[in-house]
Amino acid sequence: MAAAGIAATRFLSSPALAQGGVTGPLVLYTSQLEPDAAQTVEAFRARHPGVTVEWIRAGTGQIMTRLRAEIAAGQPRPDVLLLADSLTFEGLRSEGRLRPSPEVQLGGTPPAQVDAARGYFATKLITTGIMHHARAPFVPKAWADLLEPRARNQVAMPSPAVSGAAAIHITALAQNPALGWSYIERLVQNGVQARGGNGPVMQAVAGAERAFGIAIDYLPIREAARGAPVRFVFPEDGVSAITEPAAILSTARNVPAAIAFLDFLLSREGQALASRQGFLPIDPEVTPPAGFPDPKSIRIMPLDAARAAAEQAEILRRFAALTGG
Repeated sequence: MAAAGIAATRFLSSPALAQGGVTGPLVLYTSQLEPDAAQTVEAFRARHPGVTVEWIRAGTGQIMTRLRAEIAAGQPRPDVLLLADSLTFEGLRSEGRLRPSPEVQLGGTPPAQVDAARGYFATKLITTGIMHHARAPFVPKAWADLLEPRARNQVAMPSPAVSGAAAIHITALAQNPALGWSYIERLVQNGVQARGGNGPVMQAVAGAERAFGIAIDYLPIREAARGAPVRFVFPEDGVSAITEPAAILSTARNVPAAIAFLDFLLSREGQALASRQGFLPIDPEVTPPAGFPDPKSIRIMPLDAARAAAEQAEILRRFAALTGG
């Protein structure tokens, strides 16, 4: 979900008039990959042709830097944010920047993934599990397997200081009473190497530099389908997940269009689009992409997002101290 820079503003408009639907301009800031963002906006506008969408995409950190500058100037521009992780939205909520939106239609979102205050809305699951080389010495089934002597100095993972998904993962491990910091410390003692984002981890395992990797799901699943010698495992004791939430800012200028946009993301149509883009839909009734198991078979580790947001700086500091990073 990172990018070299903020993509140019895109305007998607149509001379067609809305037929009883929402109208007017809508401003979207998103960390979606650029092709995915374009597809999402085009599909939304096919349903609501009276809405003109201006969208800007970049990594979540870059979007937040831009938004902070706009807030400081008293001119926040976006109506809707569609960003990588819940911690970002917890921070905005604590500042009163999110609009509670009980009007949004949840579609098939599982109750466990619904923010009780309806301040932000999970749109998909991007899980972190275990990838391994096709010739790895064994196939891990649970997180504890990475502590085996056969995995010593053979595990790579993204740095939580770089990857939002990795930060969520370390936090979920720390909050998990069956794993906790004891597991993280033993993982470090067994030689886990934190290196950049998920891409470098993918390269290390695909190139047989490491036998195992802690990584987000869609990269190894997608590359395996293209012939890469990697496999992805959803550990039986659970995966962590970021949910690419969407939210309406409290300063939104076109609330009806913003609600309609979130309704679309959570609709069967919007969820099917997420699946075609290669992501696990938040709605477990929507067919997942090729290479994914039945969503109902995937165990998600619980995460107290508000607690995680409050503790994030300390968690990153503690992990860096353990790894010397």
